Amino acid sequence: MRTTRPLAEPERNSGEPVTTDPLEGLRSAAHGAIDGERIVEAVRLLAAGPSARGAERAAADRLAEWARTRWPQISWRRDAIGAAGANLVATSAQGDADRPRDVPGGRALRVRELLLYSHLDTSLPGDPERDRWTTGVGTAPAPLTVDRESGTLAGFGLGVARAPAAAVLAGYAAAVTALRNAGVPHRLTLLLAGGGTHASPFAATPESAAPVGVEEYLRSGPRPDAAVVAKCGPPGILYEEPGAAFVRVRLGTGYRPVLARDAAPPAGGLIAHLGEVIGVLERWRERHVAARAGVGGQIAAEAGIGAVRGGLAAKPDLLPGVVELHLYLVTVPGDDVARIAADIRAALETGLRGGPLEGCALSVAARTAHPSGATPPDAPVVRHAAAAWTREHGAAPPPISGWKGSTDGVVLRGHGVPTARVGPAVRADPADPRRDVIELDTLLRFARIYSEIVVRHVVYGESAIEASQS
Repeated sequence: MRTTRPLAEPERNSGEPVTTDPLEGLRSAAHGAIDGERIVEAVRLLAAGPSARGAERAAADRLAEWARTRWPQISWRRDAIGAAGANLVATSAQGDADRPRDVPGGRALRVRELLLYSHLDTSLPGDPERDRWTTGVGTAPAPLTVDRESGTLAGFGLGVARAPAAAVLAGYAAAVTALRNAGVPHRLTLLLAGGGTHASPFAATPESAAPVGVEEYLRSGPRPDAAVVAKCGPPGILYEEPGAAFVRVRLGTGYRPVLARDAAPPAGGLIAHLGEVIGVLERWRERHVAARAGVGGQIAAEAGIGAVRGGLAAKPDLLPGVVELHLYLVTVPGDDVARIAADIRAALETGLRGGPLEGCALSVAARTAHPSGATPPDAPVVRHAAAAWTREHGAAPPPISGWKGSTDGVVLRGHGVPTARVGPAVRADPADPRRDVIELDTLLRFARIYSEIVVRHVVYGESAIEASQS
């Protein structure tokens, strides 16, 4: 069994360096254990049923039962969260990983934990009646297809997390197996969480009220020392990530039926003048985004109106007394969401002054989902991710700028966990843009990247750190 000396610093003999590279042996063993058929099986299980935000329990149960039979040396558990949500957690701790180790000099060394993370839920649940207001399609998406001849997978929700979740599961299991067989001390966790996609609290639905799985995990256990987020994204290594917030703009007026529309305040009703409100908000957005140009190194700000609500579809003979516009904000460092909401209100008050909507009741409310976060680019987990990318692709990861995708990976940074995000890119199925297409070779490549990050974390000294000094 390894002592507290890192594997990257082997014992010297008669002044001559030891040439054996422990990384190479572990890497070879891990890569050899990655099986494309198991990745396909994992994707099939993830795609076998809906896994809407807050309703991931069936998917977690399917995957846990399957994984236990294939990797019994790893501990697999399903943690219930909320009414129907779930986290799937895999853990492996070996050697010194289960306790602090006292060494001469009054120090205590412990094995550092690396968390590999993705999530189980999809942005849309796949219910055509619900989703058609976003997708414009009223039929259910076709089930997952695997084309053996071309080596491609196509299905609903692959680009959100299902494809990288399958790859990171395979990479994690392969790396753990190699480390356990070699008797190397480690503490490694895989978390496939529920509640990973953003949902506005202003919707007041069970989906929007579902707990965030990674927050539940961090609340119930010790904080990991580093994390890798496996989600589809830009080519390269993200060590910065924008935040996310929701804004609700509400306009109110008196009740009137359509037959009295000319007497309504405003004349014609709120919806007849909605274009003026949208115009003000779009002009505000242009100023807002321009003012934040260049603020983030890898990331950029964005804002947009994603939903409009007003009136009763069953009673269109009644003019709505309230109209709501719901905005999504992509935030960058320095953003104050309350101040942004005040800025939106001021823009609306100025823009609507003197017009038919001036006398309407106006309110602007905002809620932060997660603030933006950054990990130093020289943090070990970022360096390991970049080295793994370089080895697998034969070139350094390309630089990233202007990225506007926020995930719950920022929760980990908010808890002080150095985090890198890396994952494959997908393309839309030309026959149905709700479905994503990805090559199995790409998933195999990223499974190897994830396994390489794990092995590098263990081999190059970040697995053993000084916890205290007397």
